[in-house]
Amino acid sequence: MKVFKTLIVAKILLLAATQWVLTAETLKVASPQRGSWEGAIPELGKQKGIFQKHGLDLDILYTQGGGETLQVVISGAVDIGLSAGTLGVFGAYAKGAPVRIIAASSTGSRELFWYVPAKSPLKSMRDVDGQTIAYSTNGASTHIAVLRFISEYKLKAKPVSTGDVSSTITQAMTGQVDVGWSVAPFNLDALEKGQTRLIARASDIERTLGQTIRVQIANVQALEQKKDAIVRYLKAYQETIDWMYSNSNAVERYVAFSKLPEPAVRRMLKEFIPKESLQMGKIMGIGDSMQDAIQFKFLPAPLTDEQIKGLIQIPGAPS
Repeated sequence: MKVFKTLIVAKILLLAATQWVLTAETLKVASPQRGSWEGAIPELGKQKGIFQKHGLDLDILYTQGGGETLQVVISGAVDIGLSAGTLGVFGAYAKGAPVRIIAASSTGSRELFWYVPAKSPLKSMRDVDGQTIAYSTNGASTHIAVLRFISEYKLKAKPVSTGDVSSTITQAMTGQVDVGWSVAPFNLDALEKGQTRLIARASDIERTLGQTIRVQIANVQALEQKKDAIVRYLKAYQETIDWMYSNSNAVERYVAFSKLPEPAVRRMLKEFIPKESLQMGKIMGIGDSMQDAIQFKFLPAPLTDEQIKGLIQIPGAPS
């Protein structure tokens, strides 16, 4: 009888799992910088079963940066893109790209930093004079930050696209680029060991603290055809953020996923990425972002109020 009951329970569980597989809706999601804290939200939420609870299965594609993410969303290869540079999205939308902003992804620029090898003579970003400064991909938040540094500090510098964090540190340490870029917690261990020195953070330019520098975007066709699923995705995404900042198990899962040292992760949470940076409900600093987009030639003219209303469509995102 005990064996029989066990078999019945097992059969019920199997049927439940089968039913979930049959009913779960798949969303294709592009996430930059595999292993980053922000970029790991879909993966950790999926591991925890949060997206499944909302009837979703995520197919996650990792890119080298926000510029690449924007392109795969525009092409329709994925439904949703995380962490796309706000100015790049403005520019693409103005040119008629089928893309919409569905939530904020990162606000405040605290997590982006620039570093040099320990032997470099550069002490701060203001010292750059003729050297090269790395960013990930065109239109990404790192690209915008570098353009801001050059403009704000009146630097004679050459921006260089170096791809993801791992390829960038290789180029920085071998002298292919003078100033490397990173996003916490990547490369914090190199800072701790004295192999590199931090010379700037994107948040050093004060106005960026009030700006949403990266956004979540959706392909227009996906938003029209899968709006209910996208609403559920945003709810699950917020639930995952809440769990990541309230449960120590989330840090353990993240360390296992990212393969990054736990001390670097703890430092990241303390100094670089407070929970409020990942707020989803409001695209902040639109006016300043618009000015930057024009200055850095992502836009020929400001978007009209009607265009902004058409671009920013946050369906059911929590505030």
